Amino acid sequence: MENEYQYSVCLRKIVEEMHLAVLSGEEQIDTVFVHSPDLNRCGLELTGYLDGFANDRIQLAGKVEMQYLRDLEAEDRKRKIDGLFQYGFPCLIIARGIAPFSEILEASKRYNIPVLQTQEITTALYSELNRYLCVQLAPRQTVHAGLIEVYGEGVLIVGESGVGKSETALELNKRGHRLIADDLVEIRRVSNKTLVGTSPEIIRHLIELRGVGFVDVKRLYGVGAVKLTENIQLVIELEHRVEGKEYDRVGMEDHYKDILGIQVPCVTVPVMPGRNLAVIVEVATMNNRQKMMGYNAAKELNRRVFEGGSLEGGSVQVDPYH
Repeated sequence: MENEYQYSVCLRKIVEEMHLAVLSGEEQIDTVFVHSPDLNRCGLELTGYLDGFANDRIQLAGKVEMQYLRDLEAEDRKRKIDGLFQYGFPCLIIARGIAPFSEILEASKRYNIPVLQTQEITTALYSELNRYLCVQLAPRQTVHAGLIEVYGEGVLIVGESGVGKSETALELNKRGHRLIADDLVEIRRVSNKTLVGTSPEIIRHLIELRGVGFVDVKRLYGVGAVKLTENIQLVIELEHRVEGKEYDRVGMEDHYKDILGIQVPCVTVPVMPGRNLAVIVEVATMNNRQKMMGYNAAKELNRRVFEGGSLEGGSVQVDPYH
């Protein structure tokens, strides 16, 4: 089967992360790499139906699969297991702490396929392992930006070098929000709707301030000031104010930024002397949350105007676009 996946994760890392016991094939787990986040319960294949068998996936065997094998005669069981193992796959994981049949261990050695074991029930293992693999194998890109958790939402702060991204991130940090990354953000698309951002490990918890150098936010403000990952729900684009350029003053139209094929709400903020960018980011984040909950202040103003608003008893005529 042709590999359609770009990334891989070493089986050794999966074994350590999922706390799996290695029953056979210890010498292979450092050389086997998993490319697919999907998993397969191999019950149907054990019956002999192998059309379309997804042998690029990790195979799971739970109570039902093992009971099926237990009910077979020894020779038939060996034939069924060999029929599965000869196709090759990354590994077999047996759930519920069920002891493997000798035929499975023999096939493991014959075909150089590791056999692993967990005490977890099969459905719990399936969900946990699939979620882990979706993150590890997700499409990704690295961008020059900062990522801050503001009021529980991930805000990606982008802009050209020197526009004030790091200073804004530090001010937000001082105001009680949490830093995920500064300067470089690794973004992963873990589902069709979700982007997760994190920092490269080498610069994790660090902010670069021109004239000062690198500062360690975790050591300065404590572990409550940082976070490892966060979903990206808003993009704030900082840019030096361009004379004559029209900026959105009302907010009737929503703007988006495409990141890995997902449209993320985006707000462009002109940078000028005297503007408190941290406060603007906070307000933009809360306003974005209101929109997600169904309330849009600009549209509410527009409704009031068209219904004929009044101020101190007088008629008000407002063009919401100027």
